[in-house]
Amino acid sequence: GKMMTRQGGFLQQVDQFDAPFFGISPREAVSMDPQQRLILEVGWEALEHAGCAPDSLVGSQTGVFLGASTYDYSLLSLKSPTALENTDIYLVTGNATNIIAGRLSYVLGLRGPSLVVDTACSSSLVSIHLACQSLRSGECDLALAGGVNLILVPELSIMFSKSHMLAADGRCKTFDAAADGFGRGEGCGIVVLRRLSDALTHGDHVLAVIRGS
Repeated sequence: GKMMTRQGGFLQQVDQFDAPFFGISPREAVSMDPQQRLILEVGWEALEHAGCAPDSLVGSQTGVFLGASTYDYSLLSLKSPTALENTDIYLVTGNATNIIAGRLSYVLGLRGPSLVVDTACSSSLVSIHLACQSLRSGECDLALAGGVNLILVPELSIMFSKSHMLAADGRCKTFDAAADGFGRGEGCGIVVLRRLSDALTHGDHVLAVIRGS
């Protein structure tokens, strides 16, 4: 089969990371999937944007619910000619998809639930659904929910394209009669969630209310 599309949505400078800011050594940072790095940066920004000092959450019942499906960086690392010589524990903690949420919880000192969801394209939506359930049940008082995706190796895109799963123009046209596949894209998004009653009590700036999921 031939390639259906050559389009995609890509982020710039995903190799850039302020490791010392997060207390991570340069040696460990090299072995860390940029998806983990993005989660730390965007999680920190989300809390600041919510008017919540990230370093004030140590020991709190704050949950982390994140969607992640791919592990391209580990595939890229293993392709390196010196892969076997440079293999260490940082390669494991830096690339296992299941570590992504724990990394953010650990850096911020959070004590709430911390988990990674992989339901493919709906991973971030399911993460938000689980965060809402956790808040409603009183399991956590604050939740960081979202997801991350980077496309660092071509193999998956080639397979999707040859299988006619990708839209020819590289765009998702959800619920549209013209839909002809989906478009792959890179990105990271995290929202800070709280029960509405608590947000109003705290005088938080409420951007939106989740009515259902």
